[in-house]
Amino acid sequence: MSTTLSLGTFTFRPLDPLADSELVHSWVTHPKAAFWLMGDHRLQDVEREYMAIAANEHHDAFIGMLDGTPCFLMERYDPSKVELVGLYEARPGDVGMHFLVAPADTPVHGFTRAVITAVMEELFRDPATERVVVEPDVRNKAVHALNAAVGFEIAEKIAKPEKDAYLSFCTREQFLAAIGAAR
Repeated sequence: MSTTLSLGTFTFRPLDPLADSELVHSWVTHPKAAFWLMGDHRLQDVEREYMAIAANEHHDAFIGMLDGTPCFLMERYDPSKVELVGLYEARPGDVGMHFLVAPADTPVHGFTRAVITAVMEELFRDPATERVVVEPDVRNKAVHALNAAVGFEIAEKIAKPEKDAYLSFCTREQFLAAIGAAR
């Protein structure tokens, strides 16, 4: 599917763990991706990670593109089965999400906000999605601001094995209100 925003047209395609591994490796090991906790991963580690995601019926990974050029990563997961099992009370229609914008030599103002907006539109394109769930590191102030800009509200601080995180939710209505106010 695609979303057209002022920067161009965003599209998504399934990540191919082998064909996309070099590209994704360069993104997840970049210092700006420190909160992905993959900075020391070798190419084979990244391949293995995304092969496991591809094999998991409750977790998907996608390459996001702007006008056909790969520029971000999106993961969609069932938080009752992956990532947040036992850490919150899942509801029917909950969808977990991670996203990572590729490092850029020349940053474009508003690009990351456009990406998260496209990601949310893609997730809510599925009528079964009632609420998007995220669990960013408490120290990741930039993503907290982006999440708030598209309608997320922090519910609580949770302890995951790899980090302390802010469990946050965004309903379809919250998202539509947030982007309506921004446009």
